[in-house]
Amino acid sequence: MTWIKKHLTTLLLVLIALVGLGLIAYPTFSDWWNSFHQSRAVASYAGAVAQLDKEEYDAVIREAEAYNQKLAKSGMLWKMDEEQEEEYKSVLDVTGNGIMGYIDIPKIHVQLPIYHGTEEKILQVAIGHLAGTSLPVGGIPSHCVVSGHRGLPSARLFTDLDKLVEGDTWTINVLDRTLTYEADQIRVVEPEDLSELQMKENQEYCTLVTCTPYGINTHRLLVRGHRIENAQGDADVVADALQIEPVYIAPFAAVPLLILLFILLMVSTGKEKADRKAKEKAFLHYAGMTKQELEDKELLEDRHL
Repeated sequence: MTWIKKHLTTLLLVLIALVGLGLIAYPTFSDWWNSFHQSRAVASYAGAVAQLDKEEYDAVIREAEAYNQKLAKSGMLWKMDEEQEEEYKSVLDVTGNGIMGYIDIPKIHVQLPIYHGTEEKILQVAIGHLAGTSLPVGGIPSHCVVSGHRGLPSARLFTDLDKLVEGDTWTINVLDRTLTYEADQIRVVEPEDLSELQMKENQEYCTLVTCTPYGINTHRLLVRGHRIENAQGDADVVADALQIEPVYIAPFAAVPLLILLFILLMVSTGKEKADRKAKEKAFLHYAGMTKQELEDKELLEDRHL
């Protein structure tokens, strides 16, 4: 307890520094951690697709195309019963964990897995396909809608979606297909306004959805794109299994805090030493002893002589 009292100031400074460093590092580390697992999910999906033989692959594609054709006739299924929901979740689920593909948006450096549905547990870590809209396998007419959060401290996801402008492109990668879309319309709508998500005759659309304004989230930002020819053919590039660049940011951000901590520790330690010397000098003066005499006396007492 005596040691703790003597070093209480130093311990408090260390605790404050650790808390501050944790606050600085959390967003960067958390984003890196999520990026790592997102990349692993994409790589796992690509691996599962590569294991499909031609017969299995054709069956999966036919089922997805038939689903879209049925939607084209009946219209979007904004409300599903249990049977419809079960059918939806079974289509394009080649990995068994709900991933139907992945999206790549080069302008904002996004490559993320797309899961069935938009439950909160999905949107916290990845992108969700809006159930009831067309599956991302193309077809005319069709309108695939995918949604993602922005502004999360733990993952960037669609945080920079507002940087897209008309003419920007992105790709949806499903099985070995790469569907390329070019932004042709950007809208801000009320959350319950679904009019811009409907299918249109002879059109093949994909719309990216996120909340807006940033941090307020009262409306929805819709970035719609129409299908264009992919000049590069099918993409087989998978996200790196490990994205480490962001993790270097935290140490640099923490350097000023660590320097300040070092200075405070030096000042605190120097002050404690000066106080001890002053007290020792005052005691020796009061006792009429030299430092050597005091040390000899303490040694004799320790030995009970």
